[in-house]
Amino acid sequence: MKIALVTDGIPPFVLGGMQTHSVLLGKTLVLKGNSVDLFHFVHKPNDLPTENEINKIIFKKSNFCFNKVFTYYFPHSVKFPGHYIWNSFRYSKMVANHLMKESGYDLIITKGFSGWKLLIEKKRNRIQTKIGVKFHGYEMYQFAPNLKIKLQHLLLRPFVRWNTKHADYVYSYGGKITTIIENLGIPEDSIKEIPSAIDPSWLSRNIKTNQCLKFLFVGRNERRKGLKEINEAIELAVKNNLDAEFHFVGPIEKRYNISTSKVSIFYHGIIIGEKEKKAMYDSCDILLCPSYSEGMPNVILEAMSRGLAIIATNVGAIRLLVSEDNGVLLQECKPNLIFDAINNFISMDKNILIEKKASSVEKIKEGFLWNNVIERYIEK
Repeated sequence: MKIALVTDGIPPFVLGGMQTHSVLLGKTLVLKGNSVDLFHFVHKPNDLPTENEINKIIFKKSNFCFNKVFTYYFPHSVKFPGHYIWNSFRYSKMVANHLMKESGYDLIITKGFSGWKLLIEKKRNRIQTKIGVKFHGYEMYQFAPNLKIKLQHLLLRPFVRWNTKHADYVYSYGGKITTIIENLGIPEDSIKEIPSAIDPSWLSRNIKTNQCLKFLFVGRNERRKGLKEINEAIELAVKNNLDAEFHFVGPIEKRYNISTSKVSIFYHGIIIGEKEKKAMYDSCDILLCPSYSEGMPNVILEAMSRGLAIIATNVGAIRLLVSEDNGVLLQECKPNLIFDAINNFISMDKNILIEKKASSVEKIKEGFLWNNVIERYIEK
């Protein structure tokens, strides 16, 4: 097939779960023999990479490559309510201007608002190719932890709904994400349930546990990620004299750091290199992901593939990844529930913990490797 993959950035130029999913999807489609044109953006005009640079980063020294790569500078403007939506539409116009000059696509896969203008042209019958849309977690239809985020959600919803309803196909991770899409009035035969996945090279063959358990958080300091609740749970752990270590990876400002001599806490900043990320996961035992809203987080896939047990909330499609076999699925993001889960792991027999960690790896092997998931993309 000839496929246009239109996304809102790829690592290492734009970091995030959606961006990681995009690059792995595009890479695996190419490795499976498809011709893929990549459309993406960067945030700085001086950082525009060449097509050759992109292919070297993604495919390294192999003979595989994207058919074509189109790189754009994401539009910027003065900040006003909805400026991100407006600039996203402007980016979608840039993509449409180029993509409509190309021909022969069997499918156009778009992420977020990146295909907005294409959908308008499709409605005008100027594009015949089928267009699929993926908004990943549909967080704007999930729980908002404060008024500011609730207002952001309300602002996003009509535009997300329009893009979703005008697509030929809507991609879902499954679980609660499919329910959200169905509630938007999308017909069942237009919804394509396909989970996220991870490269087989991430699979760990050495499952072990530390004597003093190490808990890990990986992510940005977004309110929906539950960092505030994790900090409050750690404070409960200090009061109850729990013996554990806590590690944080990501751009977390120092003012949110906890300082105490009673529990070991480490802040590692951003870790980009795959080798370094794997080493970080390998040094820990349990991933903390008590989010208020999610899709199917790459961080959970990465942690499971390296043999970590998981503490996460039952949002998005997380229940497809986490169960009592390999962790704790919280019904709410609350400090006392996070603390109880932490305490439960600390009190757990080490052999049972190793079984849970091994179960994480087995779940990834059985249903969340790109080699297998990509076949479902091609089939659907």
